[in-house]
Amino acid sequence: MLVFILWAYSPFVKAQEKTDGSNVENKNSASSAWSTAKDLLDNLQIQGFASQAFIATSDNDVFGNTDEGGGFGFTELGLNALLRPLPRLQLSGQMLSRRAGKDNNGTPRLDFAFFDYRLYSHETNQFGIRFGRLKNPFGFYNDTRDVPFTRPSILLPQSIYFDRTRNVGLSADSIQFYGETSDAQWGDLTIQFGITRPIVDDRDTEISLLGSALTGGLSPDVSLIGRGLYETPNKRFRFAVSGVWFNADYKPGANDPIPVSPGSIQFSPIYISAQYNTERWSLTSEYALRKFRYSNFDFAGLDSQDFYGESFYFQGEYRFNHKWEALIRYDVLYTNRSDRDGSEFAAASITGTPAHSRFAKDLTVGLRWNITPRIMARLEYHRINGTAWLAPLDNPDPLDTSKNWNLFAAQLSFRF
Repeated sequence: MLVFILWAYSPFVKAQEKTDGSNVENKNSASSAWSTAKDLLDNLQIQGFASQAFIATSDNDVFGNTDEGGGFGFTELGLNALLRPLPRLQLSGQMLSRRAGKDNNGTPRLDFAFFDYRLYSHETNQFGIRFGRLKNPFGFYNDTRDVPFTRPSILLPQSIYFDRTRNVGLSADSIQFYGETSDAQWGDLTIQFGITRPIVDDRDTEISLLGSALTGGLSPDVSLIGRGLYETPNKRFRFAVSGVWFNADYKPGANDPIPVSPGSIQFSPIYISAQYNTERWSLTSEYALRKFRYSNFDFAGLDSQDFYGESFYFQGEYRFNHKWEALIRYDVLYTNRSDRDGSEFAAASITGTPAHSRFAKDLTVGLRWNITPRIMARLEYHRINGTAWLAPLDNPDPLDTSKNWNLFAAQLSFRF
């Protein structure tokens, strides 16, 4: 049905490269009065996308059963709308259907929906507030990671943008303040700060944070997020610093095999991002230092978890012309920077969990073909050492995973 809607609207909606609608103005509203019905329709933008991927792995499963000849288990469908009823008020929302492994079965969900009101607006400066379900502002790609055309590859670098805990990382119910300033000589600076309640009600997130043995549930607690982004006037250089203070509480389940008390989890990563752009080249690198702290569980196996994770990647993109692009990336993830090879964890594990479940090193090469402005095709190959970012629901037994493995992916995407 959603594909039919995308097709039906496409002849009537102009294809657009920008999705934020920041330059859309209500020319019929000279005052703060609400627009007429005709004005609202004139200011309404509807956009969408559809994407289908094929993924095959030599071992381990990614988005379904992929290690036995591959599968078409990765599908993305999105429909979004933007409306500006007042010159300073913008309403945005998106519904997303995503099929990607056992915890994403394609059921449509609210990806984001928020009000954006500019409290102050000037030619080169603005300040505003957003509230609703908002994208979490961290790194370069998280704000737009659900749209295939805005990603540098089929799979984002998993050391920074985890797909196994995608729901908690992508968006949250938030109040967010933002400020933007632009100078022809010095460039552009954007600051965002939000008070959030993270989305933690999916099983992949619960297993990733607590393991599969505990049967209780996580509930969100008040959390904070912020990002500062600077760009030179020609966008040749881009720099960003992001920070998150994530809080969640655990309520024990009646069938928990080990006696634990209601505990809490704190996750506070810091991200540093840098990018260099020329006409043909883009060089990007991001680094994350992730603090984990488990407390009040009254169980030594959890309360002892107080450590730093570390991750980074280096990425190069080369544009042969407006249709063809190539990518190469080296992506590294350490669950615990003090135990990078996982040997200490494996030695202490009573279940024999392998050391390679605590790290992942991924060498990626890819090719993008912009067939038309609306249709894109991609090919991608990954050579991976380690399994730290594998989804636990798709790979329930760590002992059955392989340390060294390959991943091949192909994707076809459409937008309007």
